[in-house]
Amino acid sequence: MERRSLSEIWEEAQNLFPFSQSIRRDLHRHPELGYQEKRTAGIIAGELKQLGYEVRTGIAETGVAALIEGNLPGRVVMARVDLDALPIQEETGAEYASQVPGVMHACGHDGHVAVGLTVARMLASRREELHGTVKLVFQPAEEGLGGAERMIAEGVLDDPVPEAALALHLWNQLPMGKAVIRPGPLMAAADMFTIRIQGHGGHGAMPEKTADPVLAGAQVVTALQSVVSRSISPLESAVVSVTQFSAGDAFNVIPDAALLRGTIRTYEPDVRERVLERVRSVAEHVAAGMGCSAEVLIQPVTPAVINDPQVAKVTAAAAAAAVPDLRIDETYRVAISEDMAYMLEQVPGCYFMVGAAPSAEGTPYGHHHPKFEIDERSITVAAAILTAAILDLAKSSDHS
Repeated sequence: MERRSLSEIWEEAQNLFPFSQSIRRDLHRHPELGYQEKRTAGIIAGELKQLGYEVRTGIAETGVAALIEGNLPGRVVMARVDLDALPIQEETGAEYASQVPGVMHACGHDGHVAVGLTVARMLASRREELHGTVKLVFQPAEEGLGGAERMIAEGVLDDPVPEAALALHLWNQLPMGKAVIRPGPLMAAADMFTIRIQGHGGHGAMPEKTADPVLAGAQVVTALQSVVSRSISPLESAVVSVTQFSAGDAFNVIPDAALLRGTIRTYEPDVRERVLERVRSVAEHVAAGMGCSAEVLIQPVTPAVINDPQVAKVTAAAAAAAVPDLRIDETYRVAISEDMAYMLEQVPGCYFMVGAAPSAEGTPYGHHHPKFEIDERSITVAAAILTAAILDLAKSSDHS
């Protein structure tokens, strides 16, 4: 793709900012939780139909998929956008704050939809010069509710099958003008663990007659902190966090059992296997050493988000050419998880992050916080990057 056409993308994305902002603010006022995004899906479908896209609705209840065929031969490229809000009471005080009690777009998905619809307009205006086919996928229920898996099960990756996939996150922990586009792991795999420690309760004044699961649980919590520091190389990354500890209901009674819950985050499959084995082993052996037993249940949540090196390379080049003075970081990664990982297991792709910090001064309120906010100009940056990358990826299968 020539630089001239890419510079035109940046100019058009800027010109579309009033539209992008209006979409984002409207959705921010009317947030919807996972699988309840009916109003959001209706706005998306209506806009796409008006632009001439072939639109399919009702995928995984509220998901939308749209196709646009270019006039030139090329590849099938997919871009995925997430829709859902969070069960959080907004505290921003913004003029466009949520009008739904207890529900808020506290992760930026309203901005993502604005990006997706802005890109849809930009692609529609370029249909004559567009190569291949573009599939825009608007996914419900990303926030831990399995939306990606359901959409895959209901055929969103079929007819036509994407040859490359893209997704993005507006990230308010990074400054405006910066983007993370990197090969390999970007976001961690997530597993949830539950450890039930069974002991033998009794009177709090006679602990010698008990097998205390509270004491055993406390020792397990401490011992689990050694899993990463003593079982994983300093050159590798993992997180083991105990986030819940419950036991007993009386001040003078040692209970029979204690319950621990937490999360495990890893990037590499072999590291994940080692961490899961060590969590299980440590819990069982430490509990046994305290005269109790431990039952460990580990539930997978999502795999790691792993970018295809070649798709990431093309995306970074297109981004650098399309957005003036864009700073691209190829090293940043985070331990949060994202269910786009399931799609990237089947389609080579690139998930990238666009800086959206609302202020250059101080640390903004992060994602999932009641005072979460973004700099809305990041929508323009993201739309330009995504459009440029789609156009470049669709042109040819040869990006060497």
